[in-house]
Amino acid sequence: MFVPKYSITNQILKNIGSIEASKEIIDHAPLLPYYEKEFRKDAMVRSVHYGTHIEGNELNLNQAEKVLAGEEIAARDRDIQEVINYRKVVEMIGETKKEINENLILTLHKITVDKILSKERSGQYRKTQVVVKNSKTGEVSFRPPPVNEIFNKISDLLQFINSPTALEIHPVLRAGIVHFEFVRIHPFVDGNGRVGRALSTLVLFQEGYDIRRFFSLEEYFDSDSSSYYGALQSVSKQNGDLTNWLEYFTQGLAIELSKIKDKIENISVDIHLKKKLGGKPILLTDRQLKIIEYIQKTGYLQNKAFDSLFPMVSEDTILNELKGLQKSKILRKVGITKAAKYIMG
Repeated sequence: MFVPKYSITNQILKNIGSIEASKEIIDHAPLLPYYEKEFRKDAMVRSVHYGTHIEGNELNLNQAEKVLAGEEIAARDRDIQEVINYRKVVEMIGETKKEINENLILTLHKITVDKILSKERSGQYRKTQVVVKNSKTGEVSFRPPPVNEIFNKISDLLQFINSPTALEIHPVLRAGIVHFEFVRIHPFVDGNGRVGRALSTLVLFQEGYDIRRFFSLEEYFDSDSSSYYGALQSVSKQNGDLTNWLEYFTQGLAIELSKIKDKIENISVDIHLKKKLGGKPILLTDRQLKIIEYIQKTGYLQNKAFDSLFPMVSEDTILNELKGLQKSKILRKVGITKAAKYIMG
């Protein structure tokens, strides 16, 4: 069985501490449905764009977002297809509850290279020797194991992932270990980076570190691809020791979650809810969400605006929605006549 070699350094401990602190805040933030949807959408777009861009995809973030929204753009067919495929991969790992096995890995690869590689090479281990290069500099990063070792090394990795020994390792470290070992094996002719990153993210998801699916490690890797490839190369330079790589990997997640935590804490409505509700989640109807968005834009809501905001909806129905928001202390009413205003609590 594959046995990773690494040391727990002060830097790793610091990064893990930061990750846990941010995770606690993000997991328990009483976000309104609108923000929940936006954070998840943003993470999806960033994961797909940066996850393909680091591999040489030429689309910019705006173009990738348009492709994901189903809009047509002028670009290479391959670039568009890579974005479409990786979105399916990200969606799949967000829904997968099954044990990580060989079939899952091959399926991830098939989706990643759909309409890009031939069927003979899709979901099939490579049959030729390859080298791994930095897509931006062209520099050779490392040389993967020979073809005849791929099956055994993947089997060893899977045995490690599902072993009691691995379950004793912190999920973030385990994800980093899986990420490295998979791209080191480099079992396919193309798509290894995307499958490897998806696999490590799946490890996090299955261990309760989905963190509401708000984060994207891909942006961190792509922001300085030389550091990413350098961190991967450090392992072979240090005789298989993953310590430097794990410092880099944990730092990436710490930085990403810290950014998300800050965004959440800057949403005034959620700060208010957190104080009022003690971190408990709150479910709002579509009408209540629309009311809050309206008040955030205009500052207040009066009865005379009901018709324009909710045409064909009775005043009593809207007043009931407002009562629910007042009961939760999200809104408060100023005044007692029809000229009264509803404002944020």
